[in-house]
Amino acid sequence: MLPAEGVVLEIASGTGEHAVHFAAALPGLTWQPSDPSEDARASIAAWRAEAALPNLHPPLALDVVAPWPLDDGAPLAAIVCINMIHIAPWAATEALFAGAARALPPGAPLVTYGPYRFGGAFTADSNAAFDADLRARDPRWGVRDVDDLTPLAAGHGIALRETVALPANNHALVWRRSSPNRAL
Repeated sequence: MLPAEGVVLEIASGTGEHAVHFAAALPGLTWQPSDPSEDARASIAAWRAEAALPNLHPPLALDVVAPWPLDDGAPLAAIVCINMIHIAPWAATEALFAGAARALPPGAPLVTYGPYRFGGAFTADSNAAFDADLRARDPRWGVRDVDDLTPLAAGHGIALRETVALPANNHALVWRRSSPNRAL
């Protein structure tokens, strides 16, 4: 799913455990974790210090719905977003695709991971229960339908290229930027 080398921006890195895992497993990639939460960035920094990996950068303060603090001189090789789309308002998903369209070169992947619906259907009863729990906590949250994500992404020149079923009724969706950057 990911290229062999380059910089990967992880959106909503949370604790930093994923960043450490991927940086260790993929030494050709430079992993750039980010999170809007100061507490999360502190956790990422602690995980980073413990791992002492040369390809794991300090966390960025990045809120997906605000302007992204990226260096325009170094294009990203990929963007990874794990478990954000369902635990965020729809505006965050819109901002993710808009930001990816600006930050990724043509052909580069945006990899999202989490529970999804397909054609309006949940992949498991547990995902339906999870969706109900999320919506009870915040009505703007919920397990998103790939049928809703696909036209949103297309509006930003991004297309779904691969769907990979993973354990616990989750999926990795591999999106690729297919058109030149648009003014958004």
